[in-house]
Amino acid sequence: MADHQESSFTLPTEPASVSIARRYALDVLAEWGLPAGDRAVDSVRLIVSELATNAIQHTFGMSPTFTVELRLDRDEQLSIGVTDSHPRWPQRLPAAVQQDNGRGMVIIRYLAAESGGRLKVTPTESGGKTVWIAMPWPVGVA
Repeated sequence: MADHQESSFTLPTEPASVSIARRYALDVLAEWGLPAGDRAVDSVRLIVSELATNAIQHTFGMSPTFTVELRLDRDEQLSIGVTDSHPRWPQRLPAAVQQDNGRGMVIIRYLAAESGGRLKVTPTESGGKTVWIAMPWPVGVA
């Protein structure tokens, strides 16, 4: 496998795009050799789903599209990024039991930490942001 692989896909910010983003990510992982039954696949599926949902729900129509990006470096680290053009960064809010929403970033942070990964947010040149999750590539997959 190459030292660095990268793939990205841009979608409209509409609810139907969440399932398309998940399918895209899983297809890329399979192409890169991560078997469908691997535990990391479930984590990536949920991370992409939550990040895509956030890009749709929290941009308030100010980002007509969002981009899902996957990077694999030296078969060691998988980075998952979702970029939108809204300037507001994710807020760390307590997820109260009574809330109907607000748990997405809590879930994402938990999944990142559980896999030995981390979350970071970077600004884009256009004034938006990319939410990145970096996690170890599963051992033995290449």
